[in-house]
Amino acid sequence: MARFYARRSGYTSQPMKYFATLSCLLIFCGVASAQALRAVVEVDGKLSTSAFTLEELSGALKQRGYRVIADDIRRGVVATDAANPDVHVSFIAIAANEMAADPDGGYAPLKPEGFSLRHSTANGKHRFSIASLDAGGAMYGGLELAEQIRTRGVDAVADTDRNPYLALRGTKFNIPLDLRTPSYTDMGDSAQANIATVWDFDFWREYLDQLARDRYNMVSLWNLHPFPSMVKVPGYPDIALDDVWRSKAKFDENYSTRTTDIVTPAMLANKEVVLKLTIDQKIDFWRRVMQYAHERNIEFYVITWNVYTYGTEGKYGITDALDNPKTIDYFRASVRALFRTYPLLAGIGVTAGENMGDASAYYQGGTDSFDAKEDWLMATYGQGVLDAARAVPQRQFRLIHRQHESRAQDIAKTFQPVIAQPNVDFLFSFKYAQAHALSSTTQTFHRGYLESLGNLRTLWTIRNDDALMLRWAAPDFVRDFVKNIPYEKSQGYYFGSDMWVWGREYLSQRPASPRQLEIDKHWLHFLLWGRLGYDPTLDDTRLAALVGQRFPGVDGAQLLAAWQHASMIYPLVTGFHWANFDFQWYIEACRSRPEPAKTTSGFHSVETFINQPVHPGTDNLTIPKYVAGVTSGSMPAGTTPPQVADRIDAQVDAVLHPKALAPPRAGQREYAATVDDIAMMASLGRYYAAKIRGATELALYRATRDARHQQLAVKHLEAAAKSWGIYAAAARRAYGASFWTNRVGRVDWQELTAEVRHDIDIARAPLP
Repeated sequence: MARFYARRSGYTSQPMKYFATLSCLLIFCGVASAQALRAVVEVDGKLSTSAFTLEELSGALKQRGYRVIADDIRRGVVATDAANPDVHVSFIAIAANEMAADPDGGYAPLKPEGFSLRHSTANGKHRFSIASLDAGGAMYGGLELAEQIRTRGVDAVADTDRNPYLALRGTKFNIPLDLRTPSYTDMGDSAQANIATVWDFDFWREYLDQLARDRYNMVSLWNLHPFPSMVKVPGYPDIALDDVWRSKAKFDENYSTRTTDIVTPAMLANKEVVLKLTIDQKIDFWRRVMQYAHERNIEFYVITWNVYTYGTEGKYGITDALDNPKTIDYFRASVRALFRTYPLLAGIGVTAGENMGDASAYYQGGTDSFDAKEDWLMATYGQGVLDAARAVPQRQFRLIHRQHESRAQDIAKTFQPVIAQPNVDFLFSFKYAQAHALSSTTQTFHRGYLESLGNLRTLWTIRNDDALMLRWAAPDFVRDFVKNIPYEKSQGYYFGSDMWVWGREYLSQRPASPRQLEIDKHWLHFLLWGRLGYDPTLDDTRLAALVGQRFPGVDGAQLLAAWQHASMIYPLVTGFHWANFDFQWYIEACRSRPEPAKTTSGFHSVETFINQPVHPGTDNLTIPKYVAGVTSGSMPAGTTPPQVADRIDAQVDAVLHPKALAPPRAGQREYAATVDDIAMMASLGRYYAAKIRGATELALYRATRDARHQQLAVKHLEAAAKSWGIYAAAARRAYGASFWTNRVGRVDWQELTAEVRHDIDIARAPLP
């Protein structure tokens, strides 16, 4: 009979602040052959994360044949059957200035969230000790032990020392709170399908558990104006919103990229109530979510764009004018109330845009100078944070200021009172790879920005507006990307999208019930950005073991290799065919908004491919430069367009090798979907390789008037159309005939296929 016991700790090391005076013994009993095996987990005090950690350890031991029973709790009593267990796990708290003495040989120097795991054996018995400074380190050490037990077995658990590489590892979650308080992403199917999801505690439970396993420690909720849906503001009682609304009206496909006027009277008139919730129930909901996150070492942040006043229309004289004193007072009061309402809220973030009009100019007169946007942000968010921080000096606050449509030096100057406040941590935020992280491991956009930071650090925005539909995963790419982030100026990063709400997936034509979380569908993609931000030395051997565990009976190393080859198509294509922003390029549909594409549909035609620039962090040559080199007989250094196409094809060849992917067997539903996505990426790669060749030959034909180049252009574009047809047919089967994205409009496979065929007509056209 297994029991859950508690007794006083026998360790003398100084307990951390999260520890209580009691230690607990959790006994796992199982049967191996005819002999009962016992596993005891001893925790030096009660960690806030201990229940979650012990559940993970319990699950790992169950997978190894242990049966867990907990039927009794006794304090101050040590059970005789707990003596000399087969497996003994000890969680040990050490002080920041202390090197714990371990009988099996010391621990490594530790930082917050770091851990030392030690394994010793004697007489066939296993002892594991996990030392940490804090609850986060204890949790990550427990998760590491559980993972090694799952993937390698108890005997093969290796000594492991880890400290976090980057302090903050977060997700960027554009959150559609309500029709009346939209996010930047609400004008799209993913947001409309997830308005109810973000108010579902079961969703957050599953989401946060997975984030903890992936070593994320922050969630940033991004919304244009979240306050009416999250807080009651003193002095403005009529603004807080009850219930959760969604509109049934028809939406414009291509709305203003500034997200002004996206909530119209027609939308409000034709609304449905998704959930009946009072504002007090909403507040209670978010408090519970933040508490659940806190128990998993995850902090919550709220980040806004400005100036938006959705949800306040016609009330108290509030407008979006920067010189409106009522608006300034309301925003300051809202920030203050947000922190008072949510004691576990770690911080707030601000953006100097997208609706601040012409205030982006820097004004100067005589010896006085000011930035109107920064003055407004300081008067509202800055003063609101100071109000909260000065009221509770023992609480730590964080203010994140995006360096967007403003200058770092102006921000630092204006926000000096916040920077100087002892209990406020001020961070910059910068869009490290613009909207397309899956483009190059070397990014260049931050280089002029870094020099203006002084002693302040940056929380980088890592944007994935590329792999939205298909399951992308390239560990080598992410590992190199993370290592190339400027370490000394970095506090960490958050990873996410403006084109997608990462709630529950909504596209699958064979959905689970309830629908799968996006973070579960794209499990390896999210895992890579979390785990490699914590530990970029995590190697493919462990990742292959996790893949094999996810898909029993599948060769994890074989699948991981094929997965990486397919995923590398994204940076090869986007590194050659570059556009900074989300509305300018979406690789999975070969389209953007009409203006960047210079086509009426937004499709990136062969003409667009000829004229598009390359990513500045690559050595790729544009098609015009290559053509000039061919015709002049003097080729500049760099990777030519044909070489880019060859590299893409090489990745596809590796995916399509007969031994690369084992065919799914009956019942392997998720593995089959993963293989389908990898195959779709391969077909997409074939399309782009042929299209790049076709565009290059067409440009050569126009420069030389040699008909052979035209013939080759037509040949390559016909091959491209064939590969696109395979890709689009598979996408339609798996994900439906069309879907509406937030930034580039509707993706319709039939319409896009007609555009692909039109490229052949362009190539066949005679020269004037």
